[in-house]
Amino acid sequence: MKSTARRGAPTVECPRCRRETVFAPSNRWRPFCSQRCKTIDLGAWASDAYAIAGAPADEPGQEGDPPVGADQP
Repeated sequence: MKSTARRGAPTVECPRCRRETVFAPSNRWRPFCSQRCKTIDLGAWASDAYAIAGAPADEPGQEGDPPVGADQP
């Protein structure tokens, strides 16, 4: 949190546009500054824009696939 404003409510950076915004119940989109930023961020999550690179840890194989490591001696 950066600083305090408006009756002691803390201000934070909007995770989307980086503008300062009040983090208080009066800000119905907190921690975002607006509905637009909140919607853009939700869309990024829905489209896997925030996915972590790499293979899933426990991805089950399809039926008929040999077990992982079965082809090794």
